[in-house]
Amino acid sequence: MRRIKLEVAYDGTNYHGWQVQPGKTTIEGVVNKALSELLQEDITVIGASRTDSGVHAKGNVAVFNTVSRIPPEKICYALNRYLPWDIRAQSSVEVPLWFHPRKVESKKTYEYKIINRNIAVPTERLYSHFVYYDMDIGAMEEAAGYLVGEHDFKSFCSVNTQVSSTVRRIYKLQVEKEGYLIKITVCGNGFLYNMVRIIVGTLIEVGRGRIAPKDMVKILKGLDRSLAGPTAPAHGLTLSCIEYDMNQIFKE
Repeated sequence: MRRIKLEVAYDGTNYHGWQVQPGKTTIEGVVNKALSELLQEDITVIGASRTDSGVHAKGNVAVFNTVSRIPPEKICYALNRYLPWDIRAQSSVEVPLWFHPRKVESKKTYEYKIINRNIAVPTERLYSHFVYYDMDIGAMEEAAGYLVGEHDFKSFCSVNTQVSSTVRRIYKLQVEKEGYLIKITVCGNGFLYNMVRIIVGTLIEVGRGRIAPKDMVKILKGLDRSLAGPTAPAHGLTLSCIEYDMNQIFKE
């Protein structure tokens, strides 16, 4: 028995998120079916990030066990013959059997794209959030700085989130604007349900002048979802990558 780690990219437009749901087409369900057909085994993957409906990914991670003798690095190429055009395995490597993508320490990076101009761009509509009003990028950058570090992010997750702790660490939260494109990049050790989209929604409110940058401190300390901004739409969000210390993993 071997455990294979897959890196998976996808356009989330036509899917009800990553996680398998009865009667709905999901990324995980399609990958399970494709792997089962390829390997002639009953395969169920374990995903690192359960992205929401409409969210995209350049590098989500999943693992599965197999008795197949196909060289690990060749599995991604063979798998892509069984996958639809909007899902592609980017790499495949063998990892220790104990490796679990959600339980091993990692860094996750998300990007959120905002089209900020008077009129929407149709070719960008599936991968960015259109905002027509003026945005104060300097204020958004200042506000973002207050969220970097380890904090209790209870104010920045959905009310019904079921977790043992809402404390998370953000390593980087960057707001950049080039032309009409605003890109918000956030890297952390893990994220709560809807956390990135709520952070983005709050930063948009800061950009509009509805929330002062320094209010981020009060929002954090308040531990109350109602204090933060709205949840930004899913289609502007892309999971860029999930990084593991593979040298340490194989050392163990």
